[in-house]
Amino acid sequence: MNGPRPPLSVESARALFVYNRNVFDRFVARVERLPAKASRRSRGIGHLSLFDTLVHVLNVHEAWIAYILPGRVRELPARFREPDRHPKDWAGFHTYETRVWTEVDRYLAGLTAKELARTVRAPWMPGRYSVSDALFQTTFEEAHHLGEIIGALWQEDRAPPDMTWIDIGRAPVRRATKPRTRR
Repeated sequence: MNGPRPPLSVESARALFVYNRNVFDRFVARVERLPAKASRRSRGIGHLSLFDTLVHVLNVHEAWIAYILPGRVRELPARFREPDRHPKDWAGFHTYETRVWTEVDRYLAGLTAKELARTVRAPWMPGRYSVSDALFQTTFEEAHHLGEIIGALWQEDRAPPDMTWIDIGRAPVRRATKPRTRR
């Protein structure tokens, strides 16, 4: 591999995406439990409603990981216009979500160190960057948008879901059961 070493390894990239997916799933579950009006109301955040902000996170993952990184950039303008990319309800959201995560999983399964160092370019961003940088871009953008959701939830005294790296990454702790004693 020539040039500077990418900031991510294959293993760390996969671990980061497992974490991000688990956090995203927690936020989807939290927002989906809200009354429809609360999840769809404009909050003055980047993508207005909580629902539309979650859709945007999927849009970012799809654009970068299903189109830009595999070299399908020319297909993006048509894809941006397809209605399934702009779901209007939770059923459409979950259909789109499945499509996006399937593409993400497929891409990450074939990820290599050489691929992480490869140079890519998105039409809307100046310059060229590595695949590793692009993967960071999607995860950081998700974090920033989930931060908007956190703020909007707290404004209504609604707690956001837990999202710490350690808690999400560790296996569930099973409590030891005491043997039953017969009397």
